[in-house]
Amino acid sequence: MIRYVIKRILFLIPILLGASLIIFSIMRLVPGDPARLALGFLAPEEEIVRLREELGLDKPIYIQYLIWLWKALHGDLGRSIMSHRPVLLDIIPRYIATLQLTTAGMCVALFVGITTGVVAATRRSTIFDGLSMAIALLGVSMPTFWLGLLLMLIFSVKLGLFPAGGMGGVEHLVLPALTLGAFAAALIARTTRTSMLEVLSQDYIRTAEAKGLAQRVVVYRHALKNALIPIITVVGIQFGILLGGAVFTETVFSWPGIGRLLVEAILTRDYPLIQGTILVIAASYVIVNLITDLLYALADPRIHYE
Repeated sequence: MIRYVIKRILFLIPILLGASLIIFSIMRLVPGDPARLALGFLAPEEEIVRLREELGLDKPIYIQYLIWLWKALHGDLGRSIMSHRPVLLDIIPRYIATLQLTTAGMCVALFVGITTGVVAATRRSTIFDGLSMAIALLGVSMPTFWLGLLLMLIFSVKLGLFPAGGMGGVEHLVLPALTLGAFAAALIARTTRTSMLEVLSQDYIRTAEAKGLAQRVVVYRHALKNALIPIITVVGIQFGILLGGAVFTETVFSWPGIGRLLVEAILTRDYPLIQGTILVIAASYVIVNLITDLLYALADPRIHYE
């Protein structure tokens, strides 16, 4: 296991190098002059030239990339063109906010999704099974921004139970977490049901039932434990995606997350901030995938890593 983890961590290096090269190249293909955008279109040409030299935009692209990469390896992702602050200082609080929202959303998704999927599988072909899968299909198909606005209208405007937006106490987290967790909950419910149906048809489940074990023990201790691999996969993928910034949810609820930060940086052509933000998102996604792989071995001891 330790050797596998070390190999995967070493494998992160070429992945992140490739991601950084792609990010840097794409940003240089985007039309627009960051120096002119930062100073305004009415700024004197000599001021624009001076800022371009200060930012290193007058150098060849490959030189710009090597300089940026060397600094990034030392923990310096540059300075934001707009805020004039180190990029990391802009990213860290936004990333923490997104991590809070994503964790809360995934907790909602896990509780609702696994519970619904297990009950639907154990009550196959009943009204509850059909109704729960229909709701899950609706959850997958429902636009996130529409659900967020609907929850805001009902629970904030009409009932006044929760704040309509912003970041603060736990009450500010409820509506965006429900919005964010709805789509993931629907996917987890469908995956759990499918995986549970496959496991419940196995011989060892029928043997456990024939031995007189309680239905709760058979379902949760034997069946669910052996049905976790597909569920872990879905959860890992969704968690990695949401860590990249739930832009719609963060926008609707004015949540200061990393997704909104990236959109703002793109609109202002803030090259250092865009590059740093996407690099952090890419690293997060790869790390989540590594953790997901390790969870497989915890869920199923038969899995060995070499």
